[in-house]
Amino acid sequence: MTRRWPHVLRRAALSWGIALTLMLAATPARADAAFTRFVASLWPDAREAGITRATFEAETRGLAPDYKLPDLVLPGRAPSAAPPQAEFVQVPADYVKEAAIARLAVHGRKMRQQYAGVLERIERQYGVPGSVILAIWARETDYGRHRLPHDTVRVLATQAYVGRRKEMFRNEFILALKILQEGHVARKDMRASWAGAMGLTQFLPSEFYKHAVDFDGDGHRNIWTSVPDALASAARQLVNKGWQSGVRWAYEVRAPGSADCSQGVPEVQKPISQWLREGFVPVRGERLGAAAQAQPASLLQPEGSYGPAFLTTKNYFVIKEYNFSDLYVLFVGHLADRIDGGAPFAMPWSASTQLRSADVEAMQNHLARLGLYRDKIDGKAGMLTRAALGAYQKRAGLKVDCWPSTEVLRAMQAR
Repeated sequence: MTRRWPHVLRRAALSWGIALTLMLAATPARADAAFTRFVASLWPDAREAGITRATFEAETRGLAPDYKLPDLVLPGRAPSAAPPQAEFVQVPADYVKEAAIARLAVHGRKMRQQYAGVLERIERQYGVPGSVILAIWARETDYGRHRLPHDTVRVLATQAYVGRRKEMFRNEFILALKILQEGHVARKDMRASWAGAMGLTQFLPSEFYKHAVDFDGDGHRNIWTSVPDALASAARQLVNKGWQSGVRWAYEVRAPGSADCSQGVPEVQKPISQWLREGFVPVRGERLGAAAQAQPASLLQPEGSYGPAFLTTKNYFVIKEYNFSDLYVLFVGHLADRIDGGAPFAMPWSASTQLRSADVEAMQNHLARLGLYRDKIDGKAGMLTRAALGAYQKRAGLKVDCWPSTEVLRAMQAR
């Protein structure tokens, strides 16, 4: 009997483990009970952050998880993937679609008239042009016309419970309770995306506490329903990340035939005057003054040697801190220019297809093995991936265009 006991224990443990997995995966009522215990376990952290027991109980009473959210790891189910970001799966012509830009620019000019006083105060105080702030607002929530679909507290609690970044969301959940306790917004108005980004200009709770301001003077930092607070908070975030007043985000240029697209990385910076001496020409005959020419800039070619090229300033990379995507910055920067009365891109976009993320990831792995790529393996063909690809094409004796195509992928696989 004693010899069999360990075997019985193992079988019992295995049976319990299977039962637990099935319970969490298939029995909502019991899964909710486990979730309720998890939320209750967060009370010590909440108390340490200054949350009162009354607030904690009021905001978590009856709270249920939302297992339909993406990017969760649930027992008994395959991990759910985060929705692919349009910035990384669309070609530029689709992401920075002219019809959408033109529509948003028209509405942006109306918003600039409606909020003229607010935007003038923001620019005086923070040095960020109103058109840039309006463009961020447009990209994040379509000037507030897109209603965010989720209750923030529920999203953050679910992500803290079964998300891929539990510790991060645990802290965000606590800070969301703090926001409610301080009365900045009513719970019904505290809406968020599936990843917990909140309000008209999309802040996580931690970003709220770093950057949000009370610009309408009502005593609360309300980025959900107060347009002045939301726009000023976006401006302050840019300033906190290094925004330089009076500096353009980028200049569209025509690249010379001799341009080396593998130089398109943030580390390769030259005064704009030097880029001009090397044959880069501002589009539409624009003449740049001495102050503009003295600005350090990096080369950006979103489609490699095809399509438009840009000389990007410090402020380009500040906007990129808001969303780490070249196409996001192009959208915001170009829309800001259009709100100010600028013209469409002078050079047409060329790429019609984008490689699948898995193929870009295979490229990144190959480039990393060769020591040409040292960033994240994420399947996203960003600035560093394109530059590394150009370096590989030079080494392999291929046409150097810095664009991830099926032809280059086949060449890598053949080698």
